[in-house]
Amino acid sequence: IWTDDLPLCQLCGVGSAPNCVYGPDGKGTQSHPNEDGHFCFSTDCCFLYGVFNGYDGSRVASFVSQRLTAELLLGQLSTGHTDADVHRILSQAFDVVEKSYFETIDDALAEKANLQTQLPEGVYPSAQTQKIAERLKALEQEVSGGATAIVALILNDKLYIANVGTNRALLCKTTSDGQNQVIQIGRAHTTDNDDELSRLAQLGLDPVRLRQTGLISGQSSTRRIGDYKVKFYHTDIDVLSAAKQKPIISEPEIHGGQSLEGVTGFLLLMSEGLIKALESAHGPEQVNQEIVAMVAAELAQQSSLEAAAQSVVERVKRLHHDAYVSGRQRAPHCGRHEDMTLLIRVINYTLADGSLTPTQGGRIYPVSVPYSNHQSTSKTSVMLSLVMPAQGTLTNGSNTASTLEGDTPTAGQSPTATLQSTNTHTQSSSSSSGDGSLFRQRGSQAAQPDETGRVPPYVDFTQFYRLWGSDHSEGQGLSGDLGPQ
Repeated sequence: IWTDDLPLCQLCGVGSAPNCVYGPDGKGTQSHPNEDGHFCFSTDCCFLYGVFNGYDGSRVASFVSQRLTAELLLGQLSTGHTDADVHRILSQAFDVVEKSYFETIDDALAEKANLQTQLPEGVYPSAQTQKIAERLKALEQEVSGGATAIVALILNDKLYIANVGTNRALLCKTTSDGQNQVIQIGRAHTTDNDDELSRLAQLGLDPVRLRQTGLISGQSSTRRIGDYKVKFYHTDIDVLSAAKQKPIISEPEIHGGQSLEGVTGFLLLMSEGLIKALESAHGPEQVNQEIVAMVAAELAQQSSLEAAAQSVVERVKRLHHDAYVSGRQRAPHCGRHEDMTLLIRVINYTLADGSLTPTQGGRIYPVSVPYSNHQSTSKTSVMLSLVMPAQGTLTNGSNTASTLEGDTPTAGQSPTATLQSTNTHTQSSSSSSGDGSLFRQRGSQAAQPDETGRVPPYVDFTQFYRLWGSDHSEGQGLSGDLGPQ
């Protein structure tokens, strides 16, 4: 493969885990080969990254990850290009790649159509018809399947995101006051996306029925690459049959360029499997904030990006498994997860063994709390993260110790909330600081995190619940003395 000669980007790391189905005993087994794909390349003029979520086989994801690189890194891009030029080049690349893929299965599709005409209906199976049926099954495996894609391009110090389907891109920027602003770039292409429903409605489809249907030919994505059934035979699919044109498209939604000048932080590309696993375990409200908190925590400890990315994927896998075996509210949602891929690309961001990390050598522990804004209709919640300052001597703003030493934080080491959340539809932020009085002092005994990164409870939320209760009691008949139920 000619892409083997392209220089890999040293500013990114990728973590992955295969799909898993849990048995009654909680043990997991892989149900099919890994179908995700990714790439991360750097050239003289740009950086290119991609995460691909294949389904019904890995053929499409593998083809797209190889061919898309050829359509973008063989001189098509240059520093003289405007935003409009880049959008056009990215869009053309996706179009060419899908057409090229279908050319590779043209012969198999023709043979399949021919054999189907030779199968007599209502006739007792003979050796000949059985042979044809077996060949049809083999051909179907060869031509079936598709992929969704999220691609990031950095050119002229500007970020462009091209999205087809249900993967996700997050940009985390460390602000001047030390907070992390989380920006989701774009939205998933599903029937929950009003813009997608509007596009499909203009083709003559019923948006109410589409939203109720949810899955289209087994997948939630309304944009995908490959999948010949929804591209060539959509009139045979009941919910799509009224469409005047091809309803399921491979055209990417492109955002950018967004300037990265002066930005410190990281970019995350996540496959749908990773997102869904965390949503299944904890609910969909705080996935972005939780992932960013995990990444920041691992970057503060790990000496390589690959190790940090893999550790985050393993943490998500463990959270998903724990939710299943717990038997609690989220357990029914966690019987299985799909392949998971996480790509981390740092932006002017130094790892734990360098001179600076945003947490100053501390560790981030996610603390999920309710958050609401009476003036907002946003469904976005915010997850606060207690940044536990590293104990001992700090060298150049970092600490190589991976665990806390010494006393629990005192008034001079009060935790601060470090996350803001923003996307194109919602914006919410939070911050907290205090005199440290919310900590119950535990003498000289340090709070040591367990294997999941959690510490034993030592924070008194009495005042929080009192304030929370009084803030939400107006018109609701609630008392102001709320606590854990």
